[in-house]
Amino acid sequence: MHTTRRLGALAAASVAAALTLTGCSVIDSIFPAGAERDDSGEIAESGQLDVFTITVGDCLADAPEGEVSEVAAVPCGEPHAFEAYHDFQLTGDEFPGADVVDEQAWTTCEEAFTEFVGLTYDESVLLATYYTPTEESWNSLDDRTVTCLIGEESGETTGSLADAAR
Repeated sequence: MHTTRRLGALAAASVAAALTLTGCSVIDSIFPAGAERDDSGEIAESGQLDVFTITVGDCLADAPEGEVSEVAAVPCGEPHAFEAYHDFQLTGDEFPGADVVDEQAWTTCEEAFTEFVGLTYDESVLLATYYTPTEESWNSLDDRTVTCLIGEESGETTGSLADAAR
């Protein structure tokens, strides 16, 4: 079974405009193997990362639109497009629909953005988006995790954006 997670629609257009990659084959050739973590759990070596294993503090070379099963992860000290800054669990037994999931995801990610950056999303120049469960992952894997992502409008950051206040 091949299950996926979905990038939030709210910022997808901004994400696509910010990234200058030419396609998945480029990412696959740059990051052909699995990402490796050090003893502290941080990404120590670039590589593909199962989207279900993204943790707060992970940095991603990009955030592919639509449904994805893997992302290219890099050490945060290297240039990257997004950083996972918050995650949380949705509740409920039945999948509430993509629109409801998006609304709940954005509301919580926006609140967490303010705490993480030090400014509200509307005051900031930074971008935010999120990965959410699909109906398939909700039903087959009991997936309820939303992962909030932050990045520069330019699509390239080095280091963390924690307390960036911009």
